[in-house]
Amino acid sequence: MEVGGMETGGLKTAVRARVMDHAEVLTGLSHRIHAHPETAFEERRAAEWTAGVLRSAGFAVEAGAGGLPTAFSASSGSGPVTVAFCAEYDALPGLGHACGHNVIAAASAGAGLALAPFADELGLTVKVVGTPAEERGGGKALLLQAGVFDGVDAAMMVHPGPFETVRFRSFALGTLDAEYLGRPAHATLAPHEGRNAADAMTLAQVAIGLLRQQLPRDWHVHGVVTAAGEAPNVIPARSAASYEIRAARAEDLAELRERVEACFRGAAVATGCELRLTRPEPDYLDFRDDAGLAGLYAANAAALGRPAPVEREPFAMTDMANVSHAVRAIHPMLDIGAGGAVPHDPAFAAAAVTPAADRALLDAAVLLAWTAADLARS
Repeated sequence: MEVGGMETGGLKTAVRARVMDHAEVLTGLSHRIHAHPETAFEERRAAEWTAGVLRSAGFAVEAGAGGLPTAFSASSGSGPVTVAFCAEYDALPGLGHACGHNVIAAASAGAGLALAPFADELGLTVKVVGTPAEERGGGKALLLQAGVFDGVDAAMMVHPGPFETVRFRSFALGTLDAEYLGRPAHATLAPHEGRNAADAMTLAQVAIGLLRQQLPRDWHVHGVVTAAGEAPNVIPARSAASYEIRAARAEDLAELRERVEACFRGAAVATGCELRLTRPEPDYLDFRDDAGLAGLYAANAAALGRPAPVEREPFAMTDMANVSHAVRAIHPMLDIGAGGAVPHDPAFAAAAVTPAADRALLDAAVLLAWTAADLARS
């Protein structure tokens, strides 16, 4: 189809028609991923199904992008401006798709399908990047480090939610695993020979609890003990915990991490236990959206008849934030009519395959494609 002289209205009509032409394929993809939930770095079927939809439409697909087996990068067009639509598809352990990533994957694939025929005339290279492990593991941070987003001028995705937003705000998130190694001994016959790893963890928890009193309101620390001994008459030789730290700005994470780690180190000194601290995944940064892209998206959402967006304080975390520190990015949310349910709620998983969710999916594909086209023409 020729678009060289096509007016903006005509182009957008054609792009929306392309989405509707693929409506059955896209909603089918969403429902299929939803019915077969796969957790972080295990999304083999979801990645292949999403990449397969794009491959069948002529996209060049690189499987295992960035060295991650369940990632991919699909591209169409050869224009000087590169836009990447991010497709998440990991599920939550025990909850399935209670964050609606099935909708995200299908929407990003739909945006790519809709825009591809017009890419060269618009001066675009259209990419769809399959991004695993958003819920845990920092897949996008790893892909960013591996160079998958090198040369990308703008990165976009739309997330399903219980309300409509344009300018997404998130906390920065860091993770920390702590392990104490002590010395076992009989709790009655030879307690002096032991080094109590459970006591070390207790001291660390008390110290962190007291630390919270002096933290700024937007600095959060929380965690769980995952091991603390097995028999009451044996001094525990090992204890372990998993912690998360959050702050409104990525710059604050380093200081917060140092203060929390100091609590763990102090407990090791007090009890004579060995401490091992590890970071199980990259830090998630705070999301920094691009005002220009957000403005284009907002105008398109209004033109499409989406509900008026609301403003929200930071309430979530996403590894898309890491991309936003390197590339112009947006991460709006679309209301899927979840009836009050919020992400990570079993009721939200049920809402992610309703007719309302399917409509939001198709709208998201249209809005992403329209916004990319507007960027190319700006």
